[in-house]
Amino acid sequence: MRILGIDYGNSKVGLAVTDLLGITAQGLETVMYQGRDKVLLKRLDEIIEQYEITTIVLGMPYNMNGTTSERTEVTEKFLHKLKCKYNQLKIETIDERLTTVEANKTLNFLDVNKNKKKAIEDTLAAVYILETYMNKNIDR
Repeated sequence: MRILGIDYGNSKVGLAVTDLLGITAQGLETVMYQGRDKVLLKRLDEIIEQYEITTIVLGMPYNMNGTTSERTEVTEKFLHKLKCKYNQLKIETIDERLTTVEANKTLNFLDVNKNKKKAIEDTLAAVYILETYMNKNIDR
């Protein structure tokens, strides 16, 4: 019963997955899809099968004041695609405000060089999205 966390961006998408017990979140990869959802969905097919995913958590990019933006609308369209394609899975959203900021803070603290930072910041943001979801569900 693994959960997949997704940080959906314009050209790249960070992915994270829980361990088998659903206790920890690990970064998987950043998919460079250049806005082509078919490329991304093909990779998600592979990951969902390989990791036996039962739930997908998609980060929703709200503005700091909680309002929606053009990016939110694009993400909602992708959410619709996920719900249509993976209707046998539980699909949820979580507020992703500041996850990329937190990821960058962590990478700066660890003194990760600029080139490597770009490659992993979205994956780390997906980890934070997944952890936020996991923590929210523990509190229930």
